[in-house]
Amino acid sequence: MKFKLPFKKKQKPIVNTSHNNKEILSPSKIDFIRSIKDATHSPADLMVKSMLPNLTLIYINNLVNDKNLNDHIITNLQNATMETPATIKQIIAIAEVNISSQLEEAITAIINGNVLIHMEGYSQVVLANVSTRESRSLTTPENESQVIGAQVGFNESLSTNISLVRRYIMSPDLCNEEIKVGTRTKTSLNILYMNGIASDQMVNTLRQRINDLDVDALLDSAVLVEMIDDNTLSPFPQMLLTERPDRFCDGLLNGKLGVIVDGSSMAIVCPQSFIEFFESREDQNLRWQVATFVRLLRFSAIFLSVFLTPIYVGALTFHYEVIPQAFLVPLSESRALVPFPPVFEALLLEFIIELLREAGARLPTKIGQTIGIVGGIVIGTAAVQAGITSNILLIIVALSALASFTTPSYIMGNVIRLIRFPIIILAGFWGFYGIMLAFCFILVHLLRQSSLGAPYMAPFYPPRFQDMRDSLIRLPLPYTAKRPSSVRATDQEKYNPEVEHPKKS
Repeated sequence: MKFKLPFKKKQKPIVNTSHNNKEILSPSKIDFIRSIKDATHSPADLMVKSMLPNLTLIYINNLVNDKNLNDHIITNLQNATMETPATIKQIIAIAEVNISSQLEEAITAIINGNVLIHMEGYSQVVLANVSTRESRSLTTPENESQVIGAQVGFNESLSTNISLVRRYIMSPDLCNEEIKVGTRTKTSLNILYMNGIASDQMVNTLRQRINDLDVDALLDSAVLVEMIDDNTLSPFPQMLLTERPDRFCDGLLNGKLGVIVDGSSMAIVCPQSFIEFFESREDQNLRWQVATFVRLLRFSAIFLSVFLTPIYVGALTFHYEVIPQAFLVPLSESRALVPFPPVFEALLLEFIIELLREAGARLPTKIGQTIGIVGGIVIGTAAVQAGITSNILLIIVALSALASFTTPSYIMGNVIRLIRFPIIILAGFWGFYGIMLAFCFILVHLLRQSSLGAPYMAPFYPPRFQDMRDSLIRLPLPYTAKRPSSVRATDQEKYNPEVEHPKKS
């Protein structure tokens, strides 16, 4: 059974507001200024300028570009004769100029960096967009680094991120829909997909889920993912968060959907299968033999990260018979001075490792790296010498922690480290039977999940042998010429090797 958090729209009680959403602007200069100030609660950066006896400019100082305001609006208005708001619109040398008589539209415009130009005697106001938004320059992705491939990542600017996507996909079939989310923040987000490739049903499903949201604020794409996930109570992510434009565009070209949220440097790709969280964009840039080896190495590391420590705990607690005789003496000597049972010893070390990792992540970069390396060496050596833990378990826990960092997805890596703790506890209570119980529970849970209606364990459940060619392994391009069947793409074929020109020797 799946549960959803109550983010859907509900009927709200009617409350008194400072202004009616359908209120018409006043033709009086004094009343117009008063209505704008009342609606915005007279912020300190609200600027009101009277250029001529019948002309008033209102804008928020920190949201407009001063140069564009002076060069294209104020200068043009001072040297022209104006009779109506329509003539003002023709005089202003700004690309985006509109006319409105609604107070709500005027307030929305001024908050988004527009200048309101009001002519006394008219209930219409000219909205001139001279907005400016500070954003950091494009940098290399920090959480999804790669050696071969593009070295640019998204930033917090919605327009910049969309331009990056269009630089990769120069096609008129790239669709872009804008939606406002948040009754207070009015956050802009864009749904992107390829017309003729993406499934219309999935597009409608994603659009409906976003439109049904009723929240005060949306500040990051990670929050949006938790709101629109198929199963919000599952620890496993069902949508991919990526800071790489090339990986985002690769998903769109495979028939998936993308969401970019203004103010967030992480974009959303959906639907996403469990296997795809362990794939890297760099896998497509490597030779297929190397890519296959790296993927198998990565999946082996994930298995070790989850089950290596629980197997150690289960073997020492209940199943000594599975330990080779050559290892019995070293194990006994290493645990001779340890006063704790294996399960408590393992949990303590795992907790210390996670503590060091969290401290290293929150501290400044150089200090964090020092804390992680030096802290691990000092604490590990001291713990072994004090008899708190055995040196063999210290090696196993360190290897498990190292293996968990091979996951390309940061969020999935956190889940892998989290599920290790309950498995260790079950191994301490029931040994290998507890590990098998945990494995079966996780497997059944994953089989029941979906991502935007698509099977989460594709292509293994339901089995799709064509899609398995690019899952645990990656075969050459001629053998992976079709898009994943789980996304139900309208156009399944992405590469046709049969029409390829013969290679000259």
